[in-house]
Amino acid sequence: MCPSSHFRPAFDVLDADRDGKISRDDLRAFYSGAHGTLSGGDDLIGAMMSVADTNKDGFVEYEEFERVVAANSITKPVGCGAMEDVFRVMDKDGDGKLSHHDLKTYMASAGFPVSDEDINAMIRFGGGHHHGGVTFDALLRILSLDCAAAN
Repeated sequence: MCPSSHFRPAFDVLDADRDGKISRDDLRAFYSGAHGTLSGGDDLIGAMMSVADTNKDGFVEYEEFERVVAANSITKPVGCGAMEDVFRVMDKDGDGKLSHHDLKTYMASAGFPVSDEDINAMIRFGGGHHHGGVTFDALLRILSLDCAAAN
């Protein structure tokens, strides 16, 4: 299982308005940011919220998110739960790699100010400069979420 402190980057990516909790609007923004619409739409978002929002306040706080992701990482250790969805959203052309353009575009849309040098450094750190982009496993390393190494 991934150490719990490693779930924060995934939570922060999903918390679009940076208010410390994930709302239905945050999930809509996340999924529509790269794909326009989410297959299953509001029904799927409602299902996600009902699974994670254990205190039924309409939001997913970090502790609730952590429980869901930790439980998911037991059944899918390499995936680290929501990170697979994060990767798919970022990978605009669906080639299984995050290019400079993919990373720069997503980081800007998520409100993370990054320079081209920052993106290039992430790609080098993830080994993507040798492979034409950052793979899912490399993204986990970049975000310090390498669950396979933690198991």
